[in-house]
Amino acid sequence: MINSTKWLVKQAPLLMAAVDDKLQCRCISDTWRDTFNVPGGCDVEIPLHDFLSTIDNSSLEAMIAQIFIDGESIHGLPVQLGNIEVHNHGLLSAWRVQAADDEQPWVLLAATDTTDHKKALEDLLHLQTTHQLILDAAGEGVYGIDCDGNTTFVNAAATEILGWKEEEILGKPLHDIHHHSHADGRHYPRDDCPIYAAIKDREIRRVDNEVFWHNNGTAIPVEYVSTPIICSSNNVQGAVVIFRDISERKRIEEEREAAYQQVKCLKDELEQERNYLRDEINITVNFGDIIGESQALKRTLAQIEAVADTPASVLILGESGVGKEAIARAIHTHSSRADKPLVKVNCASIPKDLFESEFFGHVRGSFTGAHRDRVGRLQLANGGTLFLDEVGEIPLDLQGKLLRALQEHEFERVGDEKTVKVDVRVVAATNRDLQAEIKAGRFREDLYYRLSVFPIEVPPLRERKNDIGPLAMHFLRSYSKELGRDTPCLSKQQIATLAAHDWPGNIRELKNVIERTTILSTGCRLRLDLVMPGSAQPVQAPPSGDDSTPTELLTDADVRAIEKANMVAVLNHTDWRISGTDGAAEFLGLKPSTLTYRMKGFEIERKD
Repeated sequence: MINSTKWLVKQAPLLMAAVDDKLQCRCISDTWRDTFNVPGGCDVEIPLHDFLSTIDNSSLEAMIAQIFIDGESIHGLPVQLGNIEVHNHGLLSAWRVQAADDEQPWVLLAATDTTDHKKALEDLLHLQTTHQLILDAAGEGVYGIDCDGNTTFVNAAATEILGWKEEEILGKPLHDIHHHSHADGRHYPRDDCPIYAAIKDREIRRVDNEVFWHNNGTAIPVEYVSTPIICSSNNVQGAVVIFRDISERKRIEEEREAAYQQVKCLKDELEQERNYLRDEINITVNFGDIIGESQALKRTLAQIEAVADTPASVLILGESGVGKEAIARAIHTHSSRADKPLVKVNCASIPKDLFESEFFGHVRGSFTGAHRDRVGRLQLANGGTLFLDEVGEIPLDLQGKLLRALQEHEFERVGDEKTVKVDVRVVAATNRDLQAEIKAGRFREDLYYRLSVFPIEVPPLRERKNDIGPLAMHFLRSYSKELGRDTPCLSKQQIATLAAHDWPGNIRELKNVIERTTILSTGCRLRLDLVMPGSAQPVQAPPSGDDSTPTELLTDADVRAIEKANMVAVLNHTDWRISGTDGAAEFLGLKPSTLTYRMKGFEIERKD
């Protein structure tokens, strides 16, 4: 080797050496000598394998020998540098050189010591692995983005929640991948995104009402926090996004809201039922039972028994006051729906503008005055019976809506698009001639046939003469109890007077007469004469004549015994009070002095 070449190798600031074709190192740089403590001067003779070897144990000597043959150089080959005492990692380059005036070719070796660099890389990899393990151990999803919004890192939880793999999103705009749209599908502009707002204004943003999109196209409800990354130079480097899947929480909240709405609905229904019960308690007391034994009533009861346990619609026909509501209650009570509500709707009392609200209900704000949600009568009667009283009074333009609801078993509340399904049996009543109303164009024929699957005609009271007495006694007992009085006697004469009346108002008129009579009567005498003039007149005796004979012949002693017994009974009834209000004399229609005289004649005395 010529001296100039040796000088270049010796003075090189790198790890350099020259190797001959015997694979002996003949010259090394001072840098190599100082780094690995090689003794001697510039000229050395060291076998190649004593200070160089490949990391993968391949034959370095064969590689160098091949360079002598074909001149192909080596670049960046990982090797171990040094001797037995010192082993450093490095990268080796080797190439063949031959001076013009030197007959022997040489291979120059240039090595770079990468031990410190490798250790730094290993430390960095260890730190990165540790940080990744920490990120992957977190239960929440974690993303990192740079100032441009490109993804810089992602943890395992984020991949599991949203399905996007690390290689699919790293280096790509995060917003365009899974935050591009709102839950309803509307476009979500990146400039409106709180994640990027945190980078712009350097403030932490917390959001709990948005969605991230899964890689399968489904929206995942999430809550997230976007925190800006601010370095020591006070520059923003990006942001860290921590999020969690709140699908389960949303489901629980929706179930809770649904349960609340159901409870609220049930509460409203209970309040409505309570109001109905309060309004109709008197009707239940007075008309709870159908009283009478006439043949006309028995025919009606037989019809009730036949239809009660069927789902058929019933139309109750009859004059006003005949007790159509009592018939409807009897049908409901004897049906399979008896444990469900019977809801009454007086169609004649509903204003036209409130018809839909009354029947179907409404939601808050659906019209002026709708300050809260209201449950309609149809929904209130769900599972039970809906009693449409005075059904002939429903306005013609609203009959079609009722018909649809009855046919389809569904309706929409006023101001609500949600369809409500109901299971309701319909019992209707009217005192109108609906056939005539149909011909006059005031009632829909299809609604009539819908309601009159099973018509029941309730006879008027004038056709139930035998029922007048039992009905009168029922009302008499009821009102006497209500007034806190003893029930007065209803004589045969008074029953006959009641039976002789035509009763155009039917049972309602009879009820009112008995109520007024009870109020006006004092003591044990029922003053029917004060309410019905002429009722106090005695019943005319049969005319006397030769062919008129009493059915039973009594002696004077028999007549006196009956009179005495009657007098004693009246005295006991009045607690032996002779004169004054409710006294025996007043009851018998005698003067107190006359009664006292007759008591002496009958030798009647009070026994202690």
